[in-house]
Amino acid sequence: MNTVAKACWCLILLVSLLGCQKKNEQANQTESIKYTCPMHPQIMEDKPGTCPICAMDLVPLKHNGNGSDIMLSDSQIKLANISTTLVRLEDIGNTTRLNGRLTVNEDQTELISSRAEGRIERLAIKEVGQRIYQGQVLYELYSEQLLTFEKEYLLALQQTKEFPDDTRYHSFLDAAVKKLLLVGLSNAQIIALGSTKNPNSRIAFLSPVSGVVARIDASEGQYVSEGSALYRIERLDKIWVEAEVYPAEAALIETGDIVEVVITGFENDPVKGKITFLNPEYRAGSQVISMRVEIINKEGKFLPGMQASVVLSHSNKRSIALPLDAVIRDESGSHVWVLTPEGAYRSRMVTTGVENSDKIEIISGLAEKENVVITGAYLLYGELVLKKGGDPMSGHSHF
Repeated sequence: MNTVAKACWCLILLVSLLGCQKKNEQANQTESIKYTCPMHPQIMEDKPGTCPICAMDLVPLKHNGNGSDIMLSDSQIKLANISTTLVRLEDIGNTTRLNGRLTVNEDQTELISSRAEGRIERLAIKEVGQRIYQGQVLYELYSEQLLTFEKEYLLALQQTKEFPDDTRYHSFLDAAVKKLLLVGLSNAQIIALGSTKNPNSRIAFLSPVSGVVARIDASEGQYVSEGSALYRIERLDKIWVEAEVYPAEAALIETGDIVEVVITGFENDPVKGKITFLNPEYRAGSQVISMRVEIINKEGKFLPGMQASVVLSHSNKRSIALPLDAVIRDESGSHVWVLTPEGAYRSRMVTTGVENSDKIEIISGLAEKENVVITGAYLLYGELVLKKGGDPMSGHSHF
């Protein structure tokens, strides 16, 4: 065999060996690919399919990637209810909750008393707790004194018409009108009296305000003197929240501050209130002071006696903040799940700061506009525990 033939033979043999080696490498690579369920890593298959436990699509198991990365398909993300958000700077601070109770606003309480002496002929409102409205009849009073005032008014009215140019009679009429107003008659009642010219010894008295009857101090047939208490009416369009405050908490507030009030039964509808009173001295035998918050109650849905919480916010600052459920805490510290540009979920250690009822501050470990998991974080953590076992966050550090 000449030299040229030998060279050709060696070349053919080398190409054949390289081809076999490449086929073997491809075969080995194909055989090495395994498919697993992201939620049940104990499931291992040689080909794509679905998980026999949860029916999720199997994904390729990557041995050369980040050990804490988890890949999920779109259907798996929906099934696991995983959602993310771009982190940003927010206002956050500590919160303190004070237990309180709704009480009647004493500034909104009206005491209805008799403007003249006489006898209660009829009580139009006889039940405590009944809601009444401004202009509604409360009671009817028989009074000789009122009858005299009515006659004086009618006489002055007649004289004014007969002598329109005499200013004395006009002054008499003005004085008679003022007397009737002072004893509790309304302008409409006075006009009606002037129209009918029929004095009545039995006068109906109207409620000057709208509210709830808290007390009735008179009964039908009872003789009353001028100034006798008849009704106590509580207006509920503004109501108080009374709470006890310890000295450390009192240092955080002052009169005029706006605070949040959460009322039992209306937890999803907190309202804003204004601190109107801070007792300047401790309650007897204790180390607490009384605080009073006024809230608007135009719809009348809040009633005295209801339990409430006053939320005091303090140490406010602007920082990266996340919902509480987005941060996983274990023996290694706190960490969150970040969605990488490649579409993988990666666990990252963070340092936390102040927190309130629904937010927690992230001091370090995250930057603005990073995509962080806010729902489903615990489910991803459970998957990581199954995937790595033991303490899955050991050896992790901040980015």
